[in-house]
Amino acid sequence: MAPNTNPAAPVPELGEAADRPEGPVAAAILAAGVGAFALGVLTTLAEASEPIKEFLNLYDPVGPLSGKTTGAVIIWLVAWAVLHLIYRNKPVESRLALTVSLVLIGLGVIGTFPVFFQAFAPAE
Repeated sequence: MAPNTNPAAPVPELGEAADRPEGPVAAAILAAGVGAFALGVLTTLAEASEPIKEFLNLYDPVGPLSGKTTGAVIIWLVAWAVLHLIYRNKPVESRLALTVSLVLIGLGVIGTFPVFFQAFAPAE
C-alpha cells in the first residue's frame, strides 16, 4: 500500500482507528453468535424429536452429533455471508453486535447442556 502523499489528508493519531465502516466486523461477530445459537437449538431439537435426531445422523459412528455440528457450521457460514452483504458498507455499532452475539452464544451454550436439552426428551 502506498504511503499517504496528500499533505491535506488527515493522518490518524497513535491509538486512533481509521474511519472505516464496521459493518464487516459486526457481521462476523453476529454470525458467530448465530452459529453458536444454532448448535444449541439443533442439540435440543435432536433430543426432543426422534425424526430430527435420525435426520441429523449423517455418519453412524458419530451419530446425530455429525449433523448438529455440520448444520451449525452451515448456518454460521450462511449467516456470515448474508450479514456481510447487508452490513458491508454501513457504519454499524460493534458494541451492540458484540452484546447480541454474547447473548446468542450464551443461549447456544445453555442449549448444549444435558440438564437443559434432556428436559425436552419425550417421556418414556
